[in-house]
Amino acid sequence: MNLLTPDPGLLFWMVISFGIVFFLLSKFGFPVIIGMVNKRKEYIEMSLLSARQANEKLEGIKEEGERLLLDAKNKQQEIVAGALAEKTKIVQAAQQQASSEASRIVSDAHEAIERAKSDALSDVRDEVAELALKVAETVMREKMSDDAEQKKAVLRIIEQL
Repeated sequence: MNLLTPDPGLLFWMVISFGIVFFLLSKFGFPVIIGMVNKRKEYIEMSLLSARQANEKLEGIKEEGERLLLDAKNKQQEIVAGALAEKTKIVQAAQQQASSEASRIVSDAHEAIERAKSDALSDVRDEVAELALKVAETVMREKMSDDAEQKKAVLRIIEQL
């Protein structure tokens, strides 16, 4: 038997065996393999579609997040500006109130000083009038003949008071 030239009987049985194996594979094996490959292909396509949808959703969420962040920053700036304006109003109102209160206190103090001054002047006038009356009374009681004696008497009376 020569290795390079096959025997026709062997070739016949090999063709028959190959045909049976091919028939069995085509009948039972290939449909199962092709079905599995098709399922795998569909799974991969669905996974790619899901990944694309997830990326689109992620982009949408990212854009929404950026928009919300921008809105939050704008609101923060508005709130800060409003707070600064309110602070300015409160400070100005407090300054005006303090200024008016200080003016009222100063005017009350001036009035009190004027009253005290007028009361003191009135008391001094009363005291001077009383002193003048006492001096006059004392001078009248004493009988004095000359001016020198009267001056000595008035000085002595003033020293006693």
